[in-house]
Amino acid sequence: MNVLIEWIYRTPKGVETVFRSDEMSAAQALLIGEDLEKTGRAKNLIFMDRYDSSWTIKELRSYLKGIETEPHNVTVYFDGGFDRATSSSGLGCVIYYEQSGKSYRLRKNSFANNLVSNNEAEYAAFHLSLQELEMLGVHHLPVRFIGDSQVVINHLSEEWPVIEKDLFNWADRIDGKMKELGIQPEYELVPRKANAEADRLATQALNGIEITATNEMNKD
Repeated sequence: MNVLIEWIYRTPKGVETVFRSDEMSAAQALLIGEDLEKTGRAKNLIFMDRYDSSWTIKELRSYLKGIETEPHNVTVYFDGGFDRATSSSGLGCVIYYEQSGKSYRLRKNSFANNLVSNNEAEYAAFHLSLQELEMLGVHHLPVRFIGDSQVVINHLSEEWPVIEKDLFNWADRIDGKMKELGIQPEYELVPRKANAEADRLATQALNGIEITATNEMNKD
């Protein structure tokens, strides 16, 4: 989760003004906030996220301690591929997260033969990522979803209306699952080359190669 810090600065002569920081990780913001408090010149110090929720230092410290042993700082890459010749689909997702002071990467793919278009495969891949998040125990956290499907990203971010019935049903299922898990989604559309890992997983699923793997990431 990223937050910004807002505080009132008071000079020794009693002059006050309001400062607001750039956005940064909650852990980094807490360190800076604690240092600002030590100066004795920062008043009404609060932390705010993108959804206008706010915390005091005590509340943010408690929040970070509470999520330390649970998956957090979650980023999801998803991709779906559709083979018109065989009417089959490959779904892929990559999930990066932190837990208990360590960083992890989860890779998962799946084969599907009941979809009718590439757009539907993209939606199914997104839904696959939600199923993996649920199994990980991700809940009531902001999650960043990254994909190269303009249709899915713009539909789910409500930039575009969902007109096709099949896609609407997927969007509705996804919205329901995110509400159930308490996930606060952030969407990012990227070029296909920036989504290569999820794309490769989708292609491998189409070729009959099944992958389910989690590994610890080096912090170097």
